Amino acid sequence: MKATALAHPIQGLIKYHGMREEKRRLPYHDSISLCTAPSHTRTTVEFDDTLDTDVFVIDGEEVDGRAQERVTHVVDHVRTLADIDHPVRFESESSFPTNVGFGSSSSGFAAAAMALAEAAELDLSRPEISTIARRGSSSAARAVTGGFSHLRNGLNDRDCRSERIAVPEELETDVRIVGGLVRSYKETEHAHREAEASHMFDARLAHIHGQIAQMRDALADGDFRRVFELAEHDTLSLTATTMTGPAGWVYWQPETIEIFNAVRELRSEEDVPVYFSADTGASVYVNTTAAFVDRVEEAIEACGVETRRWSVGGPARVLEEDEALF
Repeated sequence: MKATALAHPIQGLIKYHGMREEKRRLPYHDSISLCTAPSHTRTTVEFDDTLDTDVFVIDGEEVDGRAQERVTHVVDHVRTLADIDHPVRFESESSFPTNVGFGSSSSGFAAAAMALAEAAELDLSRPEISTIARRGSSSAARAVTGGFSHLRNGLNDRDCRSERIAVPEELETDVRIVGGLVRSYKETEHAHREAEASHMFDARLAHIHGQIAQMRDALADGDFRRVFELAEHDTLSLTATTMTGPAGWVYWQPETIEIFNAVRELRSEEDVPVYFSADTGASVYVNTTAAFVDRVEEAIEACGVETRRWSVGGPARVLEEDEALF
């Protein structure tokens, strides 16, 4: 009862903010994202009745506290679904920095859910597995289905699950993302609580359904500019909601703003198709096309930050035995 899986992290396009219910991580509204490859998390799990207790190792360190609670919550759900009670050995490694706003929890829990379902011999579709991953991170549900994916709001696992959105092949293959890495630790769970207490949260809920509809329409048309213009606007809405919570939390750093300005200069002065986006954190996704990615990366590096280059990644998948972490 051992399996290994790999998943790519997500970039939120229309991002979810605030959780209606924390235990099952049910969001207040729908969300849409794309997966960023080749960054990934690889996870190996084994249900082993010779163990005395669960063992969780992430990036070479045994975890405890809130991180352990979140992984245990997902593992326990799989044990319930499979009607097993064996302890689990769990090891996970990510190929990119974590807790910097690049979606590490999404790939982490997506790979975990995929590996756990396989090891527990559950015969589930990816949308069904997305409901397992969602219990660790709502964003992870979309990392399970991959590509451009839509997590629907709901009060149960029948409704609150992710589905992959069919888009024109040209859009999916032409998109390039330059990640501007701004190393500033963030805590997404705190941001969700701040959002709910903001006086702007009701306004976000009121307009988000229209944003979802516009994004799906733009994706169906393969309209690069409209897709990523919507994502850029949603970034500002998300951040305004967080910043107006009780703590007045501002997680952008000077480098974040410098990247935003560089993107706007590329658009206005060189007519480059490029748009910024940011999830909860100071790091920035810079979305462009294959023809302009070299120029865009040069401009982002000039801001004095490390960069990553991504394309659209596929769904979480089970790996071969020889790719296991143990």
